[in-house]
Amino acid sequence: MSSRRKLGDEAASPLASRATLATTARPINPTKMKTPLNHLHTARFSPAIFCAALVCTLVFSANVLRADETCSSPYLARIDGQEEFVYVWTLGVEGMGDGSDKLVTVDVKPGSPSYGKVVSSSSVDGRNEAHHGGFTDDRRQLWLAGLESSRVFIFDVHTDPAKPKLTKTIDNFAETTGGAIGPHGAYALPGRVLIPCLSNAKDKGGKTALVEYGNDGNYITTHWLPTKEDARGASGAEFADGYGYDARVLPRKNALLTSSFTGWKNYTMDFGKLTADPEAMKHFGNTMVMWDFHARQPKKVFQVPGAPLEIRWAWGDKHNYAFTATALGSKLWLVYADDRGEWQAKEVAPISDIKGGVLPVDISISADDKTLFVDCFGDGKCRVFDVSDPQKPKQIYEKQIGRQVNMVSQSWDGKRLYFTTSLLARWDKQGADNEQFLRGYAWDGKELKPAFDLDFTALKLGRPHHMLFGSTKIGANRTTVASRD
Repeated sequence: MSSRRKLGDEAASPLASRATLATTARPINPTKMKTPLNHLHTARFSPAIFCAALVCTLVFSANVLRADETCSSPYLARIDGQEEFVYVWTLGVEGMGDGSDKLVTVDVKPGSPSYGKVVSSSSVDGRNEAHHGGFTDDRRQLWLAGLESSRVFIFDVHTDPAKPKLTKTIDNFAETTGGAIGPHGAYALPGRVLIPCLSNAKDKGGKTALVEYGNDGNYITTHWLPTKEDARGASGAEFADGYGYDARVLPRKNALLTSSFTGWKNYTMDFGKLTADPEAMKHFGNTMVMWDFHARQPKKVFQVPGAPLEIRWAWGDKHNYAFTATALGSKLWLVYADDRGEWQAKEVAPISDIKGGVLPVDISISADDKTLFVDCFGDGKCRVFDVSDPQKPKQIYEKQIGRQVNMVSQSWDGKRLYFTTSLLARWDKQGADNEQFLRGYAWDGKELKPAFDLDFTALKLGRPHHMLFGSTKIGANRTTVASRD
């Protein structure tokens, strides 16, 4: 592992042991309060009334002013109000349009004459297996990763949110990071981004690392995932496989959780060939790892068989748990703190009763932690679970989104969901089943109702994958330091 700066720089401050804002609180803009804070001291209130009024004002502002996608970093500046744009990171298709990967911007502002339509498209160099992306904590930049080329494209989404502009490309990722390849996306931390990877340059297998870059685009450090040979002090070393995929933080518990998928040699292989190769099918991750976030130190390896993919921490300030879904096992898993405060992992529900499974690929948890949306690539359905009791999820609804479906993004108020289709260039379905779309739906708590439908093939835009929300109105950062209890 190479390092240029001390790990966990933000933890060096005395403030690092607590948050300046509650982890799940949305920041307050005093200028938008009916009674500005700097005038409150002139009112002749009793201390008790003053405190009650202030708390009510803060709670009201926190619940009304800030919105966003529910599955975002707790360190990310939040949208002020409803999302105006959906940014779609899209895989290029040879012979379709310019054939390049591109960032497509779709207008979703209510009442807009171009609602549900593409308003801009910005291509990058070539086809890189466009996959996931993420904002910097100030939301000025959008970092987009290429799984096959190991390039990272940095867009300015602040100057003109309707027309993002490519400003920098990181094209020496493997050399700079000490051999990590297959950047999966970008996750906002204070002043930096965390990039979980899927592979390594040595054998292009599943052993991989987490990488940190500064918001300025300069490399900081690399953290290799624990293996049986080098568990790095983590318990559960007998399960450690070194595989990676997603990485998510619960700051108030000083918890960083990672999941696992497969390496470059597998995800660049034709899907039919892959599934027919018994040896290749052995090379999928079966673990999740809990880390000491501040120290970037792996603490415990969990056995979670079947490629656990996306991680979604609950939002409640006393909800110490996260969900994941295993792609190959079609199971929901829960990682949670037990009565002693020890982290555990267990299977909590099947996803469908279809023999062989349905390949769940993305999940989204509602802001109130009561509902979990699960996208299943295999049969193109979104399944909705009541997770009010996280130990006992119950399916309450399902909707056919298309012949294939991949990503789902949900608005903070839970009223809007967006779906895309592409999984990987060589894994998408063939023929008539190879639908490629962005579809928007309204959710009333009982049913998904279509709002708009964009056919990316007909528009010659390629294969839509990851979605992120944009706006012309951005609030302050939600959490400004790396907090813990």
